[in-house]
Amino acid sequence: MPETTLNEVNIYYELKGNLNSNKVIFFLNGVMASTNSWALMLPAYEKAGYKIVLHDFRGQLKSEKPESPWTFQDHIEDIFCLMDFLKIEKASFIGTSYGGEAALCFAVNYPDKCDSIVIIDSVSELNTLLEIAVSSWITAAETGNAEAFFRLLLPWLYSNSYLEKNKTELMERAKLFADLPPDYLKGQIQLYKTFLELDITKKLYQIKAPALVVCGENDILKPAFFSEIISKNIPKSELAILPDCGHVAIFEKYNELNNIIINFFTENGLYCLAEEKNEM
Repeated sequence: MPETTLNEVNIYYELKGNLNSNKVIFFLNGVMASTNSWALMLPAYEKAGYKIVLHDFRGQLKSEKPESPWTFQDHIEDIFCLMDFLKIEKASFIGTSYGGEAALCFAVNYPDKCDSIVIIDSVSELNTLLEIAVSSWITAAETGNAEAFFRLLLPWLYSNSYLEKNKTELMERAKLFADLPPDYLKGQIQLYKTFLELDITKKLYQIKAPALVVCGENDILKPAFFSEIISKNIPKSELAILPDCGHVAIFEKYNELNNIIINFFTENGLYCLAEEKNEM
């Protein structure tokens, strides 16, 4: 299992795709997730010839869960150190939810390290409803019942149409949560506490890279107005809304999402196959 010590924390990572490519994408996980959450989306980027970097944030399933609290600054320093460890000078970043928020923080702090950013179902600030919702998740995680914890979060994460089509599968997935390591919920609690400190809207103007901001039309956890705030405050950005889609667009609408991202990459000269054709 590949891992490296960054900032005195063991970070799990994976490399996929064309490892010799100078077009690099970091995929940044949602808060409950691990690297395997990108499985539906990755084939398109592997086929295109990108070098792909996946990792679990500190506190997530396969990375270390430190006793002391951490911040988004710690996350972005972990990413910076991982880039240095892998000898990557610059990359595009695709992040969903918590991962999108980490991508925003990274692009603010290290604008020259970013070819582009894709922000999916994320926020740059909180409102009262979101703060109360996430605080309730902390309370649920503190019970230690991972299966009940997952069931509690389901209505926040998926659209009604997706829940109707995939109810049986999701109930089976809930049962698997009971088999997760005991420290999984411990990590989740601190990740949520870190999220509750997020307030970066006023710094978004510092982002130099082109940005694509995407939100599910039916995302009730982080509704589209949060994405509008992000898009309006990044100088070079565009906004896309996915119809009939909840918070986890990377599951619900991965084909549509990939099409939007690949068009964005192509328009900004970052799509591998498009570049190869231009060179022929």
